Amino acid sequence: MPRVSQDHLEARRRQILDGARLCFGRFGYEGATVRRLEEATGLSRGAIFHHFRDKESLFLALAEDDAARMADVVAQQGLVQVMRDLLAGDSEHPADWLGTRLEVSRRLRTDPEFRSRWAEHSQQLTTATRKRLEWQRRSGNLRDDIEVNVLADYLQLVLEGLVSHLAMGLPADDLEPVLDVVEDSVRRHRGD
Repeated sequence: MPRVSQDHLEARRRQILDGARLCFGRFGYEGATVRRLEEATGLSRGAIFHHFRDKESLFLALAEDDAARMADVVAQQGLVQVMRDLLAGDSEHPADWLGTRLEVSRRLRTDPEFRSRWAEHSQQLTTATRKRLEWQRRSGNLRDDIEVNVLADYLQLVLEGLVSHLAMGLPADDLEPVLDVVEDSVRRHRGD
């Protein structure tokens, strides 16, 4: 029997995650049945669950993947850039990422077992945000009258508010200036 290359396995895993992102985003966790996951990925349940133990493991892997992608953007450009990408639809999976993010929030609120599993993985974005803010402070670009942890919490609350705004289907065309205000509120002003 021929061995499958690591590249092939990674490509198949990516195919499953991309299809699952669409499915969970469209139908939510409960509505993402195995049949719908098969349709969204173009693969059989055997192929899907060869890579992931069960639906919860698949969803958690997807949420971790999205959190890692966000953390990469934060590390390079900051959390406000993640928000700008959401508004512009420039991120690789903007609407589907939103669906995953909302489903994570719902499950954190309603599912204690998921909450404990997710807690192990949820620090990526927080850590990346704090590191970026600390770097900005050392560079002299971040206001120094407020602790970095407070600024990080503030930016994460703004992100959650933006996610809620988008989830409700409210207009987002005029939010770029709002993000300018958010960004300006954490910067150090040279005349101060």
